[in-house]
Amino acid sequence: MIAFFFNGGAFMWPILLVFVIGMSIAAERWYHLTRTKIGSRNMWNQLHPVLVDGEYGKAREMVEKDSSALAKMLSMGLMVQAAGRRRQDMEIAMEESMMEILPDLEKRTPYVALFSNIATLLGLLGTIMGLIEAFTAVANANPAEKADLLSASISVAMNTTAFGLIAAIPLLIIHAMLTTTTAQIVDSLEMASVKALNIITNAARRAD
Repeated sequence: MIAFFFNGGAFMWPILLVFVIGMSIAAERWYHLTRTKIGSRNMWNQLHPVLVDGEYGKAREMVEKDSSALAKMLSMGLMVQAAGRRRQDMEIAMEESMMEILPDLEKRTPYVALFSNIATLLGLLGTIMGLIEAFTAVANANPAEKADLLSASISVAMNTTAFGLIAAIPLLIIHAMLTTTTAQIVDSLEMASVKALNIITNAARRAD
């Protein structure tokens, strides 16, 4: 592997740098999304029985003290509920809060796909530059040595394409996983908001 890397030429280093940066962003995003997912799930498990019991004051205290995405969203709805507003007003308040949460969930994720594409392009560029150098060198070489020299040069030049793909494929897979996880979190938040609204609305109807 060491010989493969160093035989690839100067473009192997930019590809390695792109791969390291892309994986660093991916690791940070994965940690953040996993933490958001677990935090929101734990918050809902604690909050759901409180809402069912109609203890909305306690529910407001719980979401105000919590920093999860679910707590931020439901706090807006519960504040509107405390003011005696309609279900539609609570929905609008939580949708507005969701618009603030979504950019934080999606932040920097597109860069993972971008670095995957950059790694691929750098690999191709390195191969093209290597081939140009190879054919230039062969043009001035001894005719008896041209075939061996050309095959060796092409083999070295192709290393950058291989390494670019080796770097790009994991980044592309991880980007898909991050995108899927983000969509799952958004769906779970929307589901929790609907459940909370239904609980509050049904309780209000029973009270009437």
